Amino acid sequence: MLRWLFVLVLAAGPLWAQDRRPSHCIALAQAPGMQYLHQASFRDPIEKHHVRIHYIAHASFLIQSHDGLSAVTDFTGFVGNVDFVPDVVTMNHAHATHWTEFPDPAIPHVLRGWDEFGGAADHHLDLGSMLVRNVPTDIRRFGGVEENGNSIFVFEVAGLCIAHLGHLHHEPNPAQYAALGRMDVVMAAVDGGMTLDLPTMMRILRKVEARIVIPMHWFEGWTLQAFVNGMSDVYEVVNNGNSDMIVSLRTLPDRPTIHVLAPRFLRDPQ
Repeated sequence: MLRWLFVLVLAAGPLWAQDRRPSHCIALAQAPGMQYLHQASFRDPIEKHHVRIHYIAHASFLIQSHDGLSAVTDFTGFVGNVDFVPDVVTMNHAHATHWTEFPDPAIPHVLRGWDEFGGAADHHLDLGSMLVRNVPTDIRRFGGVEENGNSIFVFEVAGLCIAHLGHLHHEPNPAQYAALGRMDVVMAAVDGGMTLDLPTMMRILRKVEARIVIPMHWFEGWTLQAFVNGMSDVYEVVNNGNSDMIVSLRTLPDRPTIHVLAPRFLRDPQ
């Protein structure tokens, strides 16, 4: 559906970006599939070519690669009462529940989804087994619009394209869709008002055709249920009460899946 847009973006890429490792998510090739498993602790080892996704709280997720790299999305400064410093944190500043002014200085890479000088944030962090990049979008603030105030962050790891939509306030335009590329797993806000209304969010998710959608940023159970009900004609729904899942590129489900995770702060095994 969006393949011709990917070609346009690749052809028009700026010269200064040509030394970057290419994104495997912005490509014409179809991805192989995925399967997911569950584990109890974020300290547990991960099999090669797999990724752990743990829902911490609100819009914050821990993403871990098999070789120990870790990223936390919409980092607020607290992930749980554990001794743990992620390699990468991403933040958006629509509200205080999506960022912190004082991230731990021990964190090697702090990626803000907005540019503090009024431009557009531009991140392309290549850590070898994990590539983290962003696509800026606008947000509503103080009764107006802040251009490029939010970022959709894409984590390319173990062959997967994992997109965290952040505090999305509008449908991406064609250039933004093209810059995002293929999305295998999407974390999407389903509050229905503070971000996008549910019909718009559902339309976006149907358009990007991710194989796994993880709802986030819901305040009441009825908004989550309204989202699930509105998507269940096409999407299978998995809700087993777990806070984490392990994803790999294997056999793509015939039917895309909404995987409801229960938010839980990180904790060490008992």
